[in-house]
Amino acid sequence: MTAVKLDPIDLKILDAIQRDGRITKLALADKVGLSPTPCWMRLRKLEKAGIVSGYHASVAMRAVAPVATVLVEVTLASHRQADFDRFERVIRDIPEIVACWSVGGGVDYVLKVMARDIDAYQRLVDSLLEREIGIDRYFTYIVTKTVKEETVLPVADLLPGQG
Repeated sequence: MTAVKLDPIDLKILDAIQRDGRITKLALADKVGLSPTPCWMRLRKLEKAGIVSGYHASVAMRAVAPVATVLVEVTLASHRQADFDRFERVIRDIPEIVACWSVGGGVDYVLKVMARDIDAYQRLVDSLLEREIGIDRYFTYIVTKTVKEETVLPVADLLPGQG
């Protein structure tokens, strides 16, 4: 990823496309106060630098089907780099594991799992344990209600000297 210095127009572009990934070139240019061609060139620069990593639709899964969302803390038995690599390689290939964070502190990983129900979640955990990928302990937290889950990141507020 190339280091790119972001100015206030770039920040407006990032904010606008996070809120509406389907915004037209013309509407984006109007929203950020540029003519279409320079605006589009800036957006392309942000994409090429890896700052804009993709465009996605947000799906309300509970409107599609019942779903159990589970957060899982995982501690590995051994902490060699090969152990972390093996665990991460397996986790990346499991579609029900929708997020995985390596964390500092008392555990090694936090996973976000979306399964049909709690039984399906437990079958997933059982299969991970059977694969012997180094799991020593795991703790399960069933999500009972989503209070907040942002998809728009506060880019300007997180930059030094901005916001």
